[in-house]
Parts: sequence; structure tokens; C-alpha cells
Amino acid sequence: MIQRIQSLYLLLTTVLSILFLNGSFINFTDKTGSVLKMTLTGIVKSTEGQSPQLIEKVMPVALIIVLIAVLSLVTIFIFKKRNIQLSLSKILIGLVSGFILILCYYSYHIISEYGGKILPGWKIVLPFLLLIFSILAFRGIRKDDQLVKSYDRLR
Repeated sequence: MIQRIQSLYLLLTTVLSILFLNGSFINFTDKTGSVLKMTLTGIVKSTEGQSPQLIEKVMPVALIIVLIAVLSLVTIFIFKKRNIQLSLSKILIGLVSGFILILCYYSYHIISEYGGKILPGWKIVLPFLLLIFSILAFRGIRKDDQLVKSYDRLR
């Protein structure tokens, strides 16, 4: 199970998606100097001397990130059923792609609505790493499946 490289990629996908469950995904600054943070609960505006206030809720982001974590973890443990594992990894790639698109949409919305500018951070890179690890896991599962089928042809 864990000795296969695709299991390692799926485990990395799970760990990276769990990193999104706390803190903010992307930070922005608006024209007034306030910091806008996209978190799991929504878009939060933080101004110095005031308590943070929730501007918008972003439920699709929260739902997709939890689905990515659960699906990648489930995909690891059904290693004996490669066809199902292939299908789930395709769905995982679709979810990660959707997650990236939704983050881009909300980022564009914040930039256009509030005049925000993106503050660079390390979590900006994580969605793309999720996509890369998901694709590598799919390729590893497909490679194992082809290897087993070639052994079946030899018998």
C-alpha cells in the first residue's frame, strides 16, 4: 500500500489539502490598507484596531477542499481495486482543477470588487502542487494496471 509511489503521491495530496483547513488561502490588501483573507469560512476583512469581519461566505471552497482530502485518503486504501482507484483519481484531478478555478474566480472577484492586490505567500503554490501530485498518482496507478495486464497476457 504505502510502498507504491502513487500511494505516496496520494498521501502528499491529502497532507497538502489538510494544510488548507487552517489559516488563510490567499491574502489581499485593498485600497484602504486593510487585509482581506480568504479562509475556509469565507472572505474576512481585517483592519488595524478592529475585529475581523466576514464579508462573504465561500462554501464551494470549503466543500471541495474537504472532498479532496477525503477522496485522496480513500483512494490510498482501495489499492486492490485498480479500476476504481483509477476512476477516483480522475475525479480527484477534476476536483483539484475545480478548486484552482474557484480560487481564481474568487481572487478575480476580490481584485475587481475591493481593488485588492495579492500578497505573496507559500499557500499560493499549494493548489498547483495538489494538481501535480494527483496527476502523478494517476499515472502511477495506470502504470501498475498496465503491468498487471501484461502479466495476465503472459499466463
